[in-house]
Amino acid sequence: MKISVVIPTLNEARAIGGVVRAVPGDRVQDIFVVDNGSTDETAKQAILSGARVVHEPRRGYGSACLAGAKAARESDIIVFLDGDRSDDPRQLDVIAMPVVQDQADLVIGSRIGGVLEKGAMPLHGQLGNRLIVLLLRLLYGVHISDIGSFRAIKTSAFFGLNMEQMTYGWPVEMVVKAARQGLRIQSVPITYRKRIGTSKVTGTLKGTIMATYYMFLVPLRYLWKG
Repeated sequence: MKISVVIPTLNEARAIGGVVRAVPGDRVQDIFVVDNGSTDETAKQAILSGARVVHEPRRGYGSACLAGAKAARESDIIVFLDGDRSDDPRQLDVIAMPVVQDQADLVIGSRIGGVLEKGAMPLHGQLGNRLIVLLLRLLYGVHISDIGSFRAIKTSAFFGLNMEQMTYGWPVEMVVKAARQGLRIQSVPITYRKRIGTSKVTGTLKGTIMATYYMFLVPLRYLWKG
């Protein structure tokens, strides 16, 4: 099966080269690094490391992921991971294999259920994740242990979700819509590393507040949608 990797980025010049080079070349057909308006040399470093760069000027994590997914739509499976070194591309088989073997339609790497390097995830981030997965279990019957960024999904299933949340709500919207469509969702334990640089979400007060707002709003919003 053809697997493509999509890596949304914003000013990740220090990390992106190492992330791209760590993607298992024998497993992946294409690596798409989405530059979401970087002011550093993120795009240049990605190209030098062997990735294909997609430019998405509309800011937002969801906007970047969607632009990368559109570039990868000829693939059978899309793997999303972050470009700040926190997600380890060498664990790609752990994420993708249940989808390759048709045991799942969407697989999410669990930081909470795996190994957290010291300093990789602040306490408020861990608590927020535990609360959101509890909410998803209560509202949608989804049995996952994390809502992390390292995930694999069948391409056909992804485009059937018609993703709408272009900022902080993207990760949870994917899970909610997948559950509503009866897709098979799994969590698998991963090792989560300390990122290079500061998180755009848990590393700032604004990012934390906005992510919390959208993470809890989106499941409730779609609960009553037809």
